[in-house]
Amino acid sequence: MNVMRTAILLAGLTALFLAVGYAIGGQTGVVMALIFSLGMNAFSYWNSDKMVLRMHGARAIDRAAAPDFYDMIERLSQNAGLPMPKVYVMENPQPNAFATGRNPENAAVAATTGLLSSLNYDEIEGVMAHELAHIRNRDTLIMTITATIAGAISMLGNFAFFFGGRDRNSGLGPIATIAMIILAPLAAMLVQMAISRTREYSADRGGAEISGKPMALASALNRISGAAHRIENDTAEANPASAHMFIINPLSGARMDNLFSTHPATENRIEALQKIAGEFGQTAAAPRNNQGPGAERRQKGPWG
Repeated sequence: MNVMRTAILLAGLTALFLAVGYAIGGQTGVVMALIFSLGMNAFSYWNSDKMVLRMHGARAIDRAAAPDFYDMIERLSQNAGLPMPKVYVMENPQPNAFATGRNPENAAVAATTGLLSSLNYDEIEGVMAHELAHIRNRDTLIMTITATIAGAISMLGNFAFFFGGRDRNSGLGPIATIAMIILAPLAAMLVQMAISRTREYSADRGGAEISGKPMALASALNRISGAAHRIENDTAEANPASAHMFIINPLSGARMDNLFSTHPATENRIEALQKIAGEFGQTAAAPRNNQGPGAERRQKGPWG
């Protein structure tokens, strides 16, 4: 169902992009929009991972730098049937993580120092399994394409608004063209967010399967969500377009599953993971946020 929903949303986003091109210049506008889209997607396909890692100040690590964490990623990758991704750490006090890369053979996972220092081993394992599920599902490529098309729609809308999307070459009437130019970027943003929320649910299930510990992931989501309210992520605030990549929204603690949220409500994700735990024959008690940063941990995390 999630795959079907994602396909429908992507098709809708592509249709919206072509509609903007048609509104700007009729059939010629559609052709130009296609060429523009292909160019942007080609650039994003080859460079988006490097850009986002640099954007968040991520540094590559090897086994010598963090043996426990590196070995964890290697073992989880084997469980997922994936090649070993590159491993990065971000100097950031907010516990969070993301995955990037155009395919499983060219993928990377990144975790903040806040995540590695404040969660226990099982919780970190659940988080990183979730990120590997994104790679296995090729969500990193899907979201890159989604973000690129949404950005292209906004750019086309702005270009048309300021440089003549209301002339006789438009495929629509002047009023409809102006409405398209104004509303299309908003609609693209809503579709992008809907796709992001759909992929998070799929990655939660995939992460639970890879780690075998759905309630550890549920506990991690609960704690990361609470910390996101208190601890600011400066690099994410400076680059909000990358917020959808993180396991929990690094910009705000939105609690509702609404049109303007890049992530599902944490409560809904935990409830889904409790059901998955039941499928695994495991106890599905609600996680409690009783291991805040600085508190004594029952299990030592892999980062020191």
